[in-house]
Amino acid sequence: MIRFFAHFLFVLAAWTLVIKFAFPFAFAWYEGTPLDTYIMWDFWWVIHLWLGWALLSWQRYTYALAVSVSVVEITIISVKLKVFLGDPSWTIWTANWFTNKLFVITCFVLMLGYFVAKHRKLRAY
Repeated sequence: MIRFFAHFLFVLAAWTLVIKFAFPFAFAWYEGTPLDTYIMWDFWWVIHLWLGWALLSWQRYTYALAVSVSVVEITIISVKLKVFLGDPSWTIWTANWFTNKLFVITCFVLMLGYFVAKHRKLRAY
């Protein structure tokens, strides 16, 4: 299951780079507007890569890192979704953002649940 979460995080990081940087860059280039017009600046993908690596090469801090990143991500995304869904403005950009956030929150809810359920085994590593 740990490998699954690591690879899920790698896929999320790659997907985030595509929908928040590459696609907006290409769209702006096509439109002839400044290339950073549609970019959604976000560097959580770096944390996702770090956590994925930590899960694959278990360190003493990995359990605490996975649980704390999960709690922070779930909290932040829950607030963002609540604000967005209070007055949604659906565009291609917000639809991409929304879909990404659903997958990210799903990953971290599953990860937190697994890490809490298996805390004795995982903390022993």
